[in-house]
Amino acid sequence: MKPLEKIAGRAWVFGDNINTDQIIQGQYLTLLDYKKMAEHTLEIPRPEFVDRVQEGDIIVAGDNFGSGSSREEAPQVIKEVGIRAIIAESFARIFYRNTFNIGIPAIQIPSICDYVDDGDRVVIDIELGRVTIPSKQKTFETPPLPEVVREILFTGGAVEWFRKRTDRSC
Repeated sequence: MKPLEKIAGRAWVFGDNINTDQIIQGQYLTLLDYKKMAEHTLEIPRPEFVDRVQEGDIIVAGDNFGSGSSREEAPQVIKEVGIRAIIAESFARIFYRNTFNIGIPAIQIPSICDYVDDGDRVVIDIELGRVTIPSKQKTFETPPLPEVVREILFTGGAVEWFRKRTDRSC
């Protein structure tokens, strides 16, 4: 997976207030393996999700996506099932930051759910700050991400970004 290229994928639309316990239920956190945990990703709101999600798909959601506990496993299992980006009307603050830390773009667009249906193709250009839904002939402009955030995404997440910055010869 190449981070920060132009991202295009199929939309999975969720409503408001999808919390971290709906993303990955607490009972599965004891599995300790993200692959095994990911088999239960978003099974409360969408039981069919894990069986049908494909590498490169994009989550589109309403307000307050990722609310609840600050469990880092929630964005990790989303990444594990192949989701390339999350677009929501708003995010819970800690979840929002955790997505960037693992290399998944999280983009806020008010009223996005009014324009996207399940299965719509969504195209995201991080560099230009543009999200397009071709079937609806709708384009959204988003504020540019700070350069350091783009660097974190480009390197695949905060750990890789930090490793690159500190792995220098004297």
